[in-house]
Amino acid sequence: MYAEMARYYDKIYSFKDYAQEAQRVTTIIEARLQSAGRRLLDVACGTGHHLEHLGQHFEVEGLDISAEMVELARQRNPDVTFHVADMTDFDLGRSFDAVTCLFSSIGYVRTLERLKQALACMAKHVLPGGVLVIEPWFGREDWHPRTVHGSFIDEPELKIARVNTSFAEGRISYFDLHYLIGTPEGTNHYVEHHELGLFERDEMQEILEWLGLEVSYDEEGLTGRGLFVGVRPVKG
Repeated sequence: MYAEMARYYDKIYSFKDYAQEAQRVTTIIEARLQSAGRRLLDVACGTGHHLEHLGQHFEVEGLDISAEMVELARQRNPDVTFHVADMTDFDLGRSFDAVTCLFSSIGYVRTLERLKQALACMAKHVLPGGVLVIEPWFGREDWHPRTVHGSFIDEPELKIARVNTSFAEGRISYFDLHYLIGTPEGTNHYVEHHELGLFERDEMQEILEWLGLEVSYDEEGLTGRGLFVGVRPVKG
């Protein structure tokens, strides 16, 4: 169902200011970058909307597990190299001056073990003096189960109503996104199931430090969810 909904992704998240977020990420990277190049990899790049703006400042590449998302990203960024791969297990055979993982995509690894694998994959692709930027998902104290959420897209030939209730079981947050989508061809109902791990700030920081990065944390971040910034030290 996630693949079916990919074509509506940009409509559903049209409220996001990708340009402003990309500029903020660029400022953070440039303030800390010590390597000489400008190559950037965006992990879990989705439809490539951040890359569209990051590409104005860096030589960018994208990676996502969804082939459908990558195809949309290629259409938006025809001159950019993209990879279809799992963030917990990829090896591109080269390193980058910056690696990003935004929009809380890291939560989809679900478990602490897979979190370690994903962060290790990203970190090993960061050059000495390079920067890793991670936008986290919620921790257990910040996640509010049994809350109801909704949004609506209202265009002349497209109506989308999205409603969900949030739940939690142990360290996993989960919810079913119910979509009612109307077009001139008809109206359909889709359900997308999502599960994301509830990782604590100190857990994320400890893993990044264990991987040899110098870590700082921005409380506000891009969307109020915080931001981890790791720098791989330059070897003496």
